[in-house]
Amino acid sequence: MEALKTVNLGIRFILEIAVLVILGYWGFHATPSPLLKMVLGIGTPLVAAVIWGLFGAPRAPYTLTGLPFFMLEIVIFGLPVIILFYLEKQTLGFIYGIVVAINLVLVKIWDQ
Repeated sequence: MEALKTVNLGIRFILEIAVLVILGYWGFHATPSPLLKMVLGIGTPLVAAVIWGLFGAPRAPYTLTGLPFFMLEIVIFGLPVIILFYLEKQTLGFIYGIVVAINLVLVKIWDQ
């Protein structure tokens, strides 16, 4: 069982990285303006990483608990699903969303 818990945490880390990649991809494809592409492509994942690092990461200086933490998880991990559908990558959005949902449920059940 401990091996499955470790795998789940590894998947969680991969999902965190995927959030940044998807946000960056969206930023570079959101507008025809080269300047805005750079700002959104670099800035959006940076803002998400800072917010997660401050409030959601395991060693965050300002840890949230309960409903506020759950809402942060929903926003951080759910936004890429919406973005993938917006970018007409429905299959990827569906797969990512299912993996996120299973991972979040297991994180809660196993109190990780």
